[in-house]
Amino acid sequence: MESVKSKTLQRAGWREWVGLPQLGIPRIKAKLDSGARTSCLHAFETEEVERDGVRWLRFKVHPHQNDLDTVVVCEAPLLEQRKVTDSGGHVEWRPVIQTELVMAGQRWPIEMTVTNRDTMKFRMLIGRTAMKGRLLIDSDASFLLNLEP
Repeated sequence: MESVKSKTLQRAGWREWVGLPQLGIPRIKAKLDSGARTSCLHAFETEEVERDGVRWLRFKVHPHQNDLDTVVVCEAPLLEQRKVTDSGGHVEWRPVIQTELVMAGQRWPIEMTVTNRDTMKFRMLIGRTAMKGRLLIDSDASFLLNLEP
């Protein structure tokens, strides 16, 4: 039986194309991960910088799988460092930023950690906190939200 609440949520596939316009990333393939609390973005060459007394994070992103030639340099205010346990049980301190996510014709702010995900299949994970009250994952489907690569 379908719940009343699920009718108000946007149905999304387990993987979708999303945008991160404040980071200069118009499209990136993301895995919607209900097992992860916080969203995560692949990044390398991360460095903390100070601008007018505010901590910022500068980092580089390879936004496309299997493409090491395309590099986007990103900057965002640094919210904090957070202790994260990955799916393999490894604990790591990661920088946390806030940025705007574009998905399903909507935009909303999300918190996201950044870490090197070179060995992972997806450059981005969207966690439960970012999806809460907005998305319902259809685990049989992919790319339902029409943001083409």
